[in-house]
Amino acid sequence: MTTSLDQLQSGQFAGARQLKLACGLTEFPRAIFDLADTLEVLDLSGNALSTLPDDLARLSKLRIIFASNNQFTELPEVLGECAQLSMVGFKANRIRVVSGRSLPPKLRWLILTDNAIETLPAKIGHCSLLQKLMLAGNRLRTLPDAMSSCSRLELIRLSANRLRELPGWLLRLPRLAWLAYAGNPFAEALERAPSSAIDTQIADVHWDALTLERQLGEGASGVIYRAARRLDNQDETPQPVALKLFKGAVTSDGLPECEMAACIRAGHHPNLVRVIGNVKQHPMNEHGLVMALIDPTFANLAAPPSLESCTRDRYAADARFDLASVLRLAYGIATAARHLHARGIMHGDLYAHNILHGGAGRALLGDFGAASFYDVDDAALGFLLQRLEVRAFGYLLEELIERCEEGSSPAVREIEALAAACLSEDVGSRPSFDAIAGRLRNCEASF
Repeated sequence: MTTSLDQLQSGQFAGARQLKLACGLTEFPRAIFDLADTLEVLDLSGNALSTLPDDLARLSKLRIIFASNNQFTELPEVLGECAQLSMVGFKANRIRVVSGRSLPPKLRWLILTDNAIETLPAKIGHCSLLQKLMLAGNRLRTLPDAMSSCSRLELIRLSANRLRELPGWLLRLPRLAWLAYAGNPFAEALERAPSSAIDTQIADVHWDALTLERQLGEGASGVIYRAARRLDNQDETPQPVALKLFKGAVTSDGLPECEMAACIRAGHHPNLVRVIGNVKQHPMNEHGLVMALIDPTFANLAAPPSLESCTRDRYAADARFDLASVLRLAYGIATAARHLHARGIMHGDLYAHNILHGGAGRALLGDFGAASFYDVDDAALGFLLQRLEVRAFGYLLEELIERCEEGSSPAVREIEALAAACLSEDVGSRPSFDAIAGRLRNCEASF
């Protein structure tokens, strides 16, 4: 809940652990220091701030600070003096300068999406606890080699920058599982030109052939509606479809146009949401995709990570799966990932919260917002990118087996061993998706 400045100054929030202020602030309110002994989460997003006070470290218990959508031109160096600060979010400012002094010693999660940053300090390599780094929508041309020491880094977003290559050390980080790099110069040619060796043809759907019925959901990149599509044969009943209209702005994962390109390139697979057509002649020139309408019994397998869990999804407390469902779900997602990599697509966000589950192991992998392209003829690069995504799949296997009703059985032990292989910190030793699918199929046959 957003607090008013008057409420803060009157002492109504004495002893508060969390505080959110969004009231056009141009200066940091000194009254916040009245909470110095208790405040852990401070959200100053949506103001007009450009500086933080030099004595910010007086907030001795501060763990999380958000200051998105303000007017900062540099990441404040005083952040580096906050001993307990582990999460820093300065999305959508005007930041050009990031000093090594601005990085707190316990930093786990850094969000600098949608700024104007051209370089990162070498000191980021000293952030030994860093797990999640959000850098989409900046002006980075290189990453500092010192980042090769960030051995705990699990997720990095590099989309919509000016990178001319991926550094070799990046794909060999032992724990990296989620990577997005679309919208950089080295990837642009692949994004524009689908391979002629695969069928990626979809229909053009004129806007006038669509009737919006109701909103089904909204994400960072767009809004999804239930719609009716009138077919060429006017006598036929209109086709119920899902329509995603893209917002057009950079998201934490990257650019909507790259997501669209990946959805189209993905083609058909029984465990992917099927794309029917590309919207044409929208009155406001918005981009959109027409997709198959998903059975309403399907729901997200899990919820996205929280501020506390950082990179791990959250399941319902009562989430349980029988072994047959675990095997069917895991096999379906493994073959979907194999299908994508055969087309030069890395999903980039292979997570339970991006899987729709319809019970009995029925599963659909969606949300291509972090997808990136690569040349399938570059065997060395493809090997490393697939093994990176295999680690993400290993987390999924681990989560499913933790909630499996069958307990310890030969099949469960086999899945546990497979998950361990997928999660190996020796990148080259991880199995391919083809090998994973084979082991799961054999496990299912012996179950």
